[in-house]
Amino acid sequence: MKKSKFTAEQIVFALRQAEAGLGVDETCRKLGISQATFVRRKAKYAEMGRPEMRSLRQLDEENLKLKQPVADLSLDKKMLKDVLARKP
Repeated sequence: MKKSKFTAEQIVFALRQAEAGLGVDETCRKLGISQATFVRRKAKYAEMGRPEMRSLRQLDEENLKLKQPVADLSLDKKMLKDVLARKP
């Protein structure tokens, strides 16, 4: 899945601008996103306040910390399998 080039804070700020009167079309044009993307992000981020954003950021950071050891162990496992497959 492709990672968004916008942070959650930037997305929420853009949603607030659209609600404040800038308009969905203008906001989408400035950000370079489609209206479908805007609607999808609105469904996900519309009701988020600062506490929810903070907890989301902390969860994302924790997720990254947990994914790194798994990736390292997977790589080690693959390397060991390759070494064992070469031995006669």
